[in-house]
Amino acid sequence: MPTKRYTIRATAARPHLDGDWDSAIWSKADTAAIDWFHPMSSDHRPETHARALYSAEGLHIVFRVKDRYIRSIATEYNGKVWEDACAEFFVQPRADKGYFNLEMNCGGTFLLGYAETQPDGKKESERVPWELASRIETYHSMPEKVDPEIADAKEWRIEYYVPFAIFENYVGPLDNVAGQTWRGNFYKCAENNSHPHWAAWSPVGEKLNFHQPDKFGEIAFEN
Repeated sequence: MPTKRYTIRATAARPHLDGDWDSAIWSKADTAAIDWFHPMSSDHRPETHARALYSAEGLHIVFRVKDRYIRSIATEYNGKVWEDACAEFFVQPRADKGYFNLEMNCGGTFLLGYAETQPDGKKESERVPWELASRIETYHSMPEKVDPEIADAKEWRIEYYVPFAIFENYVGPLDNVAGQTWRGNFYKCAENNSHPHWAAWSPVGEKLNFHQPDKFGEIAFEN
């Protein structure tokens, strides 16, 4: 299967963090369809798309999800957001360093981790401390907590801004990212609801595990 490739367009004007998918700024972004579903998923197939832009100081990401069976109960940083209605962005800025996993539920609660394979082959992972992660700016269209589950069809959106400085704290200076190619993946999941599912932009194969950097696609920054 050919490697997936997503191009992050440059923007001089920052998006307004209001989830406006159809805004003039977001309309300039390419759209990634998160439409590969792991075989263990239920018959629920939410329609999920992601867009990304970059400005001088960081990354801008927005997800639009046409969903059902929506439940979201994690409300603390680094909680079990993947069990909720959740959209995720994994990214590896440098080939010789590890990757970050930013996972956010529909209520805007998120976790941020960093994982790196050591020279001996052992994988080490950690949660990014709140002192750094609190610099991420967020928007969510749903209430912070959704319980009981909403079975009816509903669209929800999340959006966030991630300063490059957070990545640099772990992987070193990134310099001007224009023209660089990183690796990464976009995901949609919900584990603890009536219709669990696991979807990806770049397929992850038979193993039900999003933490497979060898399955990442290319994330290219526009010059």
